[in-house]
Amino acid sequence: MNPIHRITDRNEEVSHQLLYIWETAVRATHLFLTEQNIAALSPLVIQGIRQIPHLLAYTDSDHYLGFIGVQDTKIEMLFVNPAVRGRGIGKQLVTYAIQTLNVLYVDVNEQNPQAIGFYEHLGFRVFDRSERDEQGQPFPILHMKLS
Repeated sequence: MNPIHRITDRNEEVSHQLLYIWETAVRATHLFLTEQNIAALSPLVIQGIRQIPHLLAYTDSDHYLGFIGVQDTKIEMLFVNPAVRGRGIGKQLVTYAIQTLNVLYVDVNEQNPQAIGFYEHLGFRVFDRSERDEQGQPFPILHMKLS
């Protein structure tokens, strides 16, 4: 059985389970964000979870372990529960998205070197940089393309 599946029912329970993964993953990897930043981003994450065209999850039996959101050919979100990081879940989600959704692009916080290295390992290369994130905050973004 494939552990990756499309999430079609984005009800409140599912949204909050994915938000929990996002929050714990962000606290583990986005060390430049404050608790205020995380609280301010949470409603935007819920909105993204509910509206992103392609939302895929990696599960073991009935628990979400990670998820990826794709719009057009771009990864908009990829988060894995820190308790299972390093087990290839993120790689499987990205590989699946490349193969089935023709993903070519991803944006990464410049202050998150683990994510940059992860995407570089999968074949993405930086082609541009923005000084601020989508919310206008001074968190530089690296724009990456699959080479």
